[in-house]
Amino acid sequence: MYEELYELLKAGNLRLAVAESCTGGLVSAAITDIPGISQVYAGSITSYENAVKEHLLKVPAEVLATVGAVSEECAKFMAVGVAQAMECDVAISTTGIAGPTGAVPGKPVGTVCIGYYIKGKVFTETNHFTGDRSQVRNSAVKRALTHLQELLTA
Repeated sequence: MYEELYELLKAGNLRLAVAESCTGGLVSAAITDIPGISQVYAGSITSYENAVKEHLLKVPAEVLATVGAVSEECAKFMAVGVAQAMECDVAISTTGIAGPTGAVPGKPVGTVCIGYYIKGKVFTETNHFTGDRSQVRNSAVKRALTHLQELLTA
């Protein structure tokens, strides 16, 4: 389904890494379903706890304390952190509230922030997906991978 992503990475001589929270490895699973992806995919860090985000991905404690893990700021630091940790040119990060619980004021269930790191530039977005936990997570995977393809072709 995402073979174009592999072709774009290979053509650009780019390596990809992923940092996941709410998707819990689903982005990585979708990527590793692509034939030949081992040529351009370094791996992933599933950072469910804030301590992992802070210590492995270098998300500042102040970001987690003020705007929280479900924020574009956190997604930005996660994407940069995994790109640096794995020495990659491209990275994706996902952080959000898949539900059915976890909603807080201003951040309902279905809120997913995605970060994209491409050769030193960072892009972030906040999405509001609907459905149950599985649907929210799968929507986040689809958005992250299709939007990365779009950014790589822009």
